[in-house]
Amino acid sequence: MEKSGTVQSVDRALMLLEALATKPGGTRLSDLAREAGLAISTTHRLLVTLERNGFAQFDPVRTRWYVGRKAFAVGVAFANWQSFIAAAMPFMRQLRDATRETTNLGILEDGEVVTVAQVESREIIRAIASPGGRAPVMNSGMGKAIVATWPDAAIEALVARHGLRPLTRKSLRNMEEVRAEIMAIRARGFAYDDEEFTAGMRCVAAVVWSPAGEPLGGLSVSALTVRLAAGDMAALGARVRDQALELTRVMGGWAPD
Repeated sequence: MEKSGTVQSVDRALMLLEALATKPGGTRLSDLAREAGLAISTTHRLLVTLERNGFAQFDPVRTRWYVGRKAFAVGVAFANWQSFIAAAMPFMRQLRDATRETTNLGILEDGEVVTVAQVESREIIRAIASPGGRAPVMNSGMGKAIVATWPDAAIEALVARHGLRPLTRKSLRNMEEVRAEIMAIRARGFAYDDEEFTAGMRCVAAVVWSPAGEPLGGLSVSALTVRLAAGDMAALGARVRDQALELTRVMGGWAPD
């Protein structure tokens, strides 16, 4: 049943999972139902579903319910992202101090780049896409830097699925332009957003690699066009690329040849 745009059973299951997470010694069904304000039958049905998917587990000897291994895996994944952000912050501050511009850290999610961390410029007028902000992959320096590491067929499948969004007059509009852009990114080792997401703003970005040799995210510097001339983007790109490679090294990652 849906209520206020949410699925009630999912809300309840997550509530139970949160309750289990606070009880490392486990808990009885009746106690959990009482705490959640649910009928015992409803609580049991939800717990069985969580158990079937690995998010809860039942000890028949002690008749207690515990958090399952899948919940632990999700928590570890979140911790890994937090570690990524923590490791990136000193490099982002160095870039900000060296360039006096805003630095960003982003990841790919469902055809978009999500900014997960940021160090703001100290300039009064600055270019900011706040953490949590999203941009279409092909309108973003970070997005293009990441997907340029993919096989051509995967890039074409991404564009086929999500399309291209001409947000400004400089945005990429067809696969021919995408292919040319990807070739240029691969040749120089960093990517540009030259007023392709927002008119009056430029961005230079490079990839951060994981310990598995896969693209983990993107590191970028964004600035207003009045402070970042087109002719200065290559030098800034080399600096961002070098910082991204050093962050990769600190993270235990490596860039494939």
